[in-house]
Amino acid sequence: MQIETGVSLKPYNTFGLPAAAVHLVRITSDADVRQVVDHPELGKAPKFILGGGSNVILTRDMPELVLKIEVPGLRVVAERDDATIVEAGAGVAWHSLVAWTLDQGLPGLENMALIPGTVGASPVQNVGAYGLEVKDRLESLDTVDLVTGRTVTLWPDQCAFGYRDSVFKRALAGKCVITRVRFRLPKPWQPVLGYLDLERKMAETGNHAPDARTIFDWVCSIRSAKLPDPAVIGNVGSFFKNPVVTAEQCRDIIARDPNIVHYPMPDGSFKLAAGWMIDACGWKGKTIGHAGVYEKQALVLVNRGGAVGSEVQTLARAIQESVYGRFGIRLEAEPLMV
Repeated sequence: MQIETGVSLKPYNTFGLPAAAVHLVRITSDADVRQVVDHPELGKAPKFILGGGSNVILTRDMPELVLKIEVPGLRVVAERDDATIVEAGAGVAWHSLVAWTLDQGLPGLENMALIPGTVGASPVQNVGAYGLEVKDRLESLDTVDLVTGRTVTLWPDQCAFGYRDSVFKRALAGKCVITRVRFRLPKPWQPVLGYLDLERKMAETGNHAPDARTIFDWVCSIRSAKLPDPAVIGNVGSFFKNPVVTAEQCRDIIARDPNIVHYPMPDGSFKLAAGWMIDACGWKGKTIGHAGVYEKQALVLVNRGGAVGSEVQTLARAIQESVYGRFGIRLEAEPLMV
């Protein structure tokens, strides 16, 4: 185990915010985590788990021990009648996993192409896009307990998945490290197409029976048109969750703003488009300090160049207050503010 000191975290967060870790350990296996746990000093130290840095806003230097998750590996672990099970190391880039499965002729994750971040972070946030979420494909995952050093396998019903939520953001927050994740790719494959942007692609192309590779290409095209590349413009993707409201609340808001974009949910509630509300409040393209709202998609906050975490925090709070003042809805940020 190598302990690095005074490490800049700017390359390790997709918003490109300046911060430094007093101490950092790169985790490439379960054994690395156990070495940290067994270390006489590091084992007792407060810890911060860092994956791809695509869901974190760093507002300060990190006195905690930063565990940089870099567990590698992609493989097929089982072939069943109903599904193929694939396993990925927690440090693998999420999009690399999606592309790899298609290269192996194993469809099922294509709707979630181009989501930033790592495989290990995907269950924490229950990432999703275009009608599919990680919970829909998760088979199981391995964690290492940060107190005992034991490896524990968890199944979907133990992960308490919700909309951009899981047990790893709540009861297990900071208590374990996800090291490997296994996904269930169903047989036979069925496309997930009930999303407006994909329906538009079908109408535009005349292809109403796309294969998995076509859906992958469509999703990449749609996301690239809406969302800036973090390598070019610092960002964390969608900054706010789309709020879920009751049918009665939705009717009240529609009465005031008939054009608000909303989607019915299976339980009778409605999901409101946070980006539409932010745009309606006049924030698209606006800037506070060096942090701004993306011109093409109001749900995305960006680094105009030289932004610091406090500027992002100030901008986010100002947007939340505007939306609350107009719609009576308190937007919840997706990324963790540290």
